Amino acid sequence: MLFKYKGFDKTGKKVKGTVTASSVEEAGQKLRVQDIYHEGLSPTKEFSLEAFAKRQMPGELLSTFSKELSAYLNSGMTILTAIRLLENQHEGEKRYVSFLNSIKTMIDEGKSLYNALNAQKVYALPDFFLQSLNVAGQSGKMVEVLTNMGTFFSAQSKVKKQVKGAMTYPAIIFTIAIGMTSFLIAFVVPKITDIFDDTGQELPPITQFVLGLSDFLTAHYIAIIVTILLLILFFKLAYAKLGAFHTLVDTLLLKIPVLGILIQNHELGRFSYILSLMLESGVAYAQAVQLAKTTFSNHALLTLFENASVKVMEGNKLSNALQLSKGVKLKRNFMQSLALGEESSEVAQILNNMSQLYAEENEDKLKFLLSLLEPFMMLFIGVVVGVIVSAMLLPIFTMTQGLQ
Repeated sequence: MLFKYKGFDKTGKKVKGTVTASSVEEAGQKLRVQDIYHEGLSPTKEFSLEAFAKRQMPGELLSTFSKELSAYLNSGMTILTAIRLLENQHEGEKRYVSFLNSIKTMIDEGKSLYNALNAQKVYALPDFFLQSLNVAGQSGKMVEVLTNMGTFFSAQSKVKKQVKGAMTYPAIIFTIAIGMTSFLIAFVVPKITDIFDDTGQELPPITQFVLGLSDFLTAHYIAIIVTILLLILFFKLAYAKLGAFHTLVDTLLLKIPVLGILIQNHELGRFSYILSLMLESGVAYAQAVQLAKTTFSNHALLTLFENASVKVMEGNKLSNALQLSKGVKLKRNFMQSLALGEESSEVAQILNNMSQLYAEENEDKLKFLLSLLEPFMMLFIGVVVGVIVSAMLLPIFTMTQGLQ
């Protein structure tokens, strides 16, 4: 990973730059060797042609890789033999076979599974997954960790499929609504406008609004489309490249009613599961926190736990460190459960239960919200079409009454 830093050299001069390391601790150690005292150290994306060519490994495929490899290793095979067997079983999947072939070559040269996965150029893999295998290789619990990782990625893929499936129908309805509205404004309204121009009568306010909107959209639709596309592109680039903007957006998302709770449940549930998995695999608590915090995709939560993990490395409890760290206010039941687990030395079991609780809570909330979304979309279509039709019919009714 690439880390950017700000700090002072041994002469007291301000310096900043980047350093390559596998973890924050290693990055800090490298800087200390260079006599650089950092006051800020955060991961950043390394831009290169190789990194650009890498594609994130799908969760479903990562789950399959972990489960199959753990099964073969559990049967007594060596890692090299297991990788060769996987390569033969997936001959039709060119990219995956290329991935397996690259790590097979490096393992055959004497590298560990962790180093081979870290060095391959085919897929981008989650950092916590790589670091977990690194620890598992040192502790002799590779099979157990791979099995748990396979279960984790399988569950994550299942949740994503459920959400995508549930959102398909509302997305189709919304697309139809936009299409119908565009057709009415672009083709129907202009033709009726000619009739109103011939009468010379004063039009109702709602009709004037719809006609004005139709004229504006018809005249500037290209500029509107280009502007929207540029705004989306700018937002994506800023979100991906500017850490401060990314954190600001993620912080605002957490403050949105209902959505913020769903996001925090998902993030904390994933963190809790990975932390419990690491602890059950025999990883030391401070190191497990360091690994688990990399699962956060929300930068506001990631920053909070990064600051807290530094205090954990110094010997503090995670619950106390989170309370002392400034940033997002975490759910009370998570803080209480974490504190209880640390007091009773049952962190792994309690956090595993919390992850299941958050998963069930999110599932119920999503079902409820999606059940409300369908009638809301139908109501939206009805209101839009109703306003346009009313705007067109009101002047016609007025003309008809004038002729009587």
